[in-house]
Amino acid sequence: MIRHLGNKALLIVDVQNDFCPQGALPVPKGDKVVPVINCYLKIFQRNKYLIFASRDWHPRKTAHFKEFGGSWPVHCVQKTKGARFHPRLKLPRTAIILSKGCKRDQDGYSAFTGADPNGKLFKEILELHGIEELYVAGLATDYCVKSSVLDALKAGFKVKLLTDAVNGVNIKPDDSKKAVRQMIRAGAKRLTLSHFKKDN
Repeated sequence: MIRHLGNKALLIVDVQNDFCPQGALPVPKGDKVVPVINCYLKIFQRNKYLIFASRDWHPRKTAHFKEFGGSWPVHCVQKTKGARFHPRLKLPRTAIILSKGCKRDQDGYSAFTGADPNGKLFKEILELHGIEELYVAGLATDYCVKSSVLDALKAGFKVKLLTDAVNGVNIKPDDSKKAVRQMIRAGAKRLTLSHFKKDN
């Protein structure tokens, strides 16, 4: 079992090449979250809190993709460059990787549908380690971040949304703002790096 302190954990959602500029499904300025997330990573490593990183890990043929009846272009196909984490994201070796959307009939928006390399679901891992509070960053605000936050709240976890370390697709211009409001109404709390440093 990974040694850690405290009941807090950091969840980094889908900071993958295909969701960044020049990727197959880019979030506008998606790479801008990387330096901020790296600052959070330093804080969480210093405090010996658990760190999770979710990733879309789709098969080439999946109902998630447009050509097979889904909503999205091909992206984050297993073992491709597009599915790799952004090269400047400084994930520690101890980070627990959660793969989601791995089956042909799965969209995999929420990190809570993801599992570690041993097949253990995210919620099970959190409970095993006594985690009560999740700090959430990553891509995209209006899809996988939102789904992960809402599922965390439904499962009874406290959630801090790191609003300076998320970015959205914004198919409609205010999609991300609406998503943030929805997460806050559901019980998430806003937090930024400056507040985090002040409080910790």
